[in-house]
Amino acid sequence: MTVTIYHNPRCSKSRETLQILVDDGHQPTVVEYLKTPPPAKKLEELLGMLGMEPRDLMRRKEAAYGENGLNDPDLSREALIKAMVENPILIERPIVVHGDRAALGRPPESVRDIL
Repeated sequence: MTVTIYHNPRCSKSRETLQILVDDGHQPTVVEYLKTPPPAKKLEELLGMLGMEPRDLMRRKEAAYGENGLNDPDLSREALIKAMVENPILIERPIVVHGDRAALGRPPESVRDIL
């Protein structure tokens, strides 16, 4: 079964998670999501697999969060997902997918739960 990691090579947690996958014998498909952001439909799927709401997967300390008024509690799910597609830096990382399960690599070792 394929393992996919939504990865930011500049992020230490993302690099640690990728290393865990490789050390455990996986050859993950690496998606550098800042270069290739997942479309809204894929984000919806990932959120479902993670059991999270859009705001739970957002990096709230990023400048784009405040600049785009994303702290507004009245924003719809669709608006938050659209903001992540348009500003992928807002997506928390790394996300690892294995089959129909997903995990956020925070801490990196937590991805072992889905492998």
